[in-house]
Amino acid sequence: MLLLTDQPLTTGLVWSLTLGGLFWGIRNFWRWLNLERQQQSSIVDLVNRELPQTQCGQCGFAGCRPYARAMAEGEPINKCPPGGEQTITRLSKLLQELAEPLDPGHGQSQPPLVAAIRETECIGCTKCIQACPVDAILGAPKFMHTVIAAECTGCDLCVEPCPVDCINLVPLQQIPRQWRAPAPVAQAGLSTMATTSEWRAR
Repeated sequence: MLLLTDQPLTTGLVWSLTLGGLFWGIRNFWRWLNLERQQQSSIVDLVNRELPQTQCGQCGFAGCRPYARAMAEGEPINKCPPGGEQTITRLSKLLQELAEPLDPGHGQSQPPLVAAIRETECIGCTKCIQACPVDAILGAPKFMHTVIAAECTGCDLCVEPCPVDCINLVPLQQIPRQWRAPAPVAQAGLSTMATTSEWRAR
């Protein structure tokens, strides 16, 4: 039996043990929460890399990364028409989920497209510039606009805002700036330098 004079000491010891245990629990919970966040962030990054980055919103989310975050939390992986079946297959392997067909409620898969402005009809309203999620349209108010084909993702978000309907989506073709002149081919018995010199002399 504890003496009456020992009760304050016992009470202090109990409070110390209680607070120490509470602090230990909170610290471990915080560490676990940070670890979960890091793992979740890593998964989101991996999923996001598999998406086409069109930022079109056809999946129902405001861009590819929000959809990636949702998939990491259990959202179906078949809502990306631009990515098509190939993206679904890669996501199914990454997330260990069944590869289901593309959900038709979000659109149909199609070849890569790029926006093209019929510049003679453009009135320079800048509405397409404001709608573009990747800043692929150049222009100024009351001046003609143009699309940077190398940056355009074909998301279709610029088409509807255009008040004069002068934007089309066309199949993506080879970008002119990516073309390189073929290297001179040496003729039999002549070096490349000699062949080039002869051509300049003509």
